[in-house]
Amino acid sequence: MITHGNSIEVLAGNSNRPLAEAVAAELGIPLSNAEVGKFSDGEISITLPQTVRGRDVFIIQSTSIPVNDNLMELLIMIDACKRASAGRITAVMPYFGYARQDRKARPRDPITAKLVADILTSAGADRVLTMDLHAAQIQGFFDIPVDHLYGAPLLAKYFKKKMDENWVVVSPDVGSVGRARNFASRVNASLAIVDKRRPKANAVEVMNVIGDVKDKSCILLDDMIDTAGTICQGAQALVNNGAKEVYACCTHGVLSGPAMERLTASPIKEIVVLDTIDLPESVKSSPKIKVLSVAKLIAKAITSIYSDASLSAIYE
Repeated sequence: MITHGNSIEVLAGNSNRPLAEAVAAELGIPLSNAEVGKFSDGEISITLPQTVRGRDVFIIQSTSIPVNDNLMELLIMIDACKRASAGRITAVMPYFGYARQDRKARPRDPITAKLVADILTSAGADRVLTMDLHAAQIQGFFDIPVDHLYGAPLLAKYFKKKMDENWVVVSPDVGSVGRARNFASRVNASLAIVDKRRPKANAVEVMNVIGDVKDKSCILLDDMIDTAGTICQGAQALVNNGAKEVYACCTHGVLSGPAMERLTASPIKEIVVLDTIDLPESVKSSPKIKVLSVAKLIAKAITSIYSDASLSAIYE
């Protein structure tokens, strides 16, 4: 029995309007009007022209560049819906920013992933729907339900059309081995690892490839590509070890700073990303970039949440 809002309402901030519109289209409902702007001093202004009273509200907003503005938009929209008596509020965050600081790696480090989780809860979110968190244990930072989607099935479906027995999935660093292993099992490929280390302080990094990549087609897999330093160094190491060709893929194409310059100059043949982050047209038009949509997956997840159905069934 549905015990929450009496109908679905989908709202969106400014971070990824194209994805929000595509999700609403998949659901067969219009994207609700939400006036998201700024006062002259830069403060964010939110107005909801239509009622959300008693509705099951889903606010689609990635906390991508500009991160702080997009996060504040989400928080203020949650507050507006809470004060307007929404039946339930779900923060749909295809890309969850501030996730890379998820532990105290050094003394006096903040844990920003936990901080953002607390802020979302305090603002009034009843649950969070997100995709490929930087670390899965971040789900435990929340005191509200978290539904965690995975981009691997979409990426695997794309690469399976290209693959034969001569392919290998590569983890670009030791920290991503679990993710790469799971992906390799999906596409029935072997696994390799790029091991990066410094022999001493201020020394040049030594790149070792663990596994057989000679004369193989390689897929470098990560949860995100930010400045692309790690992925490009890994690609060069694979080529140096005899790889025939190198592809790269990730869920979140952050692609900040020198990323596109590095990727363009790298030996990577194609970079496949999901549209959890709305990329500039100049990036999407690059011959090396391939963007796959997560709209259908998110729409299925929203339907499952609203109808109290199992989320695992959406991958079947």
